Amino acid sequence: MALTLGMITIDSADPGPLARWWAELTGGTIEQENDGWFHVVGVPGWGHKLGFQKVDDPTPGKNRQHMDLSAPDLEAEVDRVLAAGATELYRENMDGFRWVVFADPEGNRFCVSGAH
Repeated sequence: MALTLGMITIDSADPGPLARWWAELTGGTIEQENDGWFHVVGVPGWGHKLGFQKVDDPTPGKNRQHMDLSAPDLEAEVDRVLAAGATELYRENMDGFRWVVFADPEGNRFCVSGAH
């Protein structure tokens, strides 16, 4: 028996707006709202869904897991992600592989790299 990934779930103080933000950013759609406590976003081509669950006590500090996303044009995607309301935290370049670390509107970190 082996584990399989069912969903990537993100804790949120207010999951509705955060789910809508991620749906807009990824071209996804809200598939479930579950009385406001758990929202599910389906993203075309991902094969997995994003879940946003209401939590009253957020995890302090830096999240230990994050999504690594990629785009064919890194700089254009950086501009788009910033315009959508993300915060750029820092940039990295390791042997020519470049990525940018962001925080979503609730401070959850994620990375965007150029196509690889």
